[in-house]
Amino acid sequence: MFRTLLMFVAAIALAMPAAADTRVGVVDLRQALFSSNDAKSFSEVMQRDFASEEEKVRETQEAARKLKERLEKDGAMMNESERNQLAGEFQEKVKEFNFLKQRLDSTVNERKQAFLEEARPEVDAAVKELLEENDLDLILPSEAVVYVKPEMNLTAQLLEKLNR
Repeated sequence: MFRTLLMFVAAIALAMPAAADTRVGVVDLRQALFSSNDAKSFSEVMQRDFASEEEKVRETQEAARKLKERLEKDGAMMNESERNQLAGEFQEKVKEFNFLKQRLDSTVNERKQAFLEEARPEVDAAVKELLEENDLDLILPSEAVVYVKPEMNLTAQLLEKLNR
């Protein structure tokens, strides 16, 4: 263990002079991409395309909630067969809700993934431009960085390039 730690420290010490000359920028790719004009247009299209499905999911959820409330409120006064029938209706609504929600989520995720794949070449080109314009050796995603000086956070510049 100590030997491994010693080798690690030695490797870092040897790499420090090379790292001192390395210029690094940071971008929040997700923020830049999802704040872009293309993403806003995509979001509007998604809301339009899936409005009816979302409404159906909400209606099913509301129907299940009402059945549950009725079962809790009136269940004690019902005979066993009525209570069992109402409980069965509630379970069916829950199953329907879960199915509809899962189908909607899956479809939305597929469309989002397609959008990300379609945007990838544009994002890559914009990041490459940032690299060259700022004379950087490396651009890291913000998720991989603990702290960055504000002047090295290039997210706003990336967003500007994506919106051209």
